[in-house]
Order: sequence, then C-alpha cells, then structure tokens
Amino acid sequence: MITVTSVQAQNNFGQLLDTALREPITITRHGRPAAFIVSPQDMDELMDARRKRSKAVQEFEAFFAKSDKHLKPAARKLTEQDIVKLARTSR
Repeated sequence: MITVTSVQAQNNFGQLLDTALREPITITRHGRPAAFIVSPQDMDELMDARRKRSKAVQEFEAFFAKSDKHLKPAARKLTEQDIVKLARTSR
C-alpha cells in the first residue's frame, strides 16, 4: 500500500487514480491516515464483506433473541459477572 500526504495527493491526483487501480493508497494528514483511495473492484469487495457481516450479525441477534425465550427464570437473573464466575469455576 502506498502512503502519501494530503499535499502530495492534491498535486498528483490523476496519477494516484491510476495507481489506485493496482493497489490501495493511504492519504495522511499530520502523519495520520485521513483517507484511502481504492479501486472500484476493491470497494465492491469491501461493501460485499460489510453486507455479509451485517447479515451475520442480524442472524446472530435473531438466534439469541429466539433462544432467550427458552431460558429458565433463574438463568434470566444471571449477570455477566455471574456467568464469568461460573465459567471460571467450571474449569
């Protein structure tokens, strides 16, 4: 990945667009990453990964919402600290 300053990016924008078709570019401001230039193909892959992750999170949350209906009343009262303590003592 190529890294350039924001000033360099302004002065060489056309060249950076050509380069971004081959590899991602990091643009820094004051030494910190401020933006990235990526190819359309890379962006499509990133957006596809984001959609898949979002779908997986929704499915995960739906699974636990459904499983919560089957909890016994005593289990509903457990705090996160209680669960950690139980896991540690069972080892």
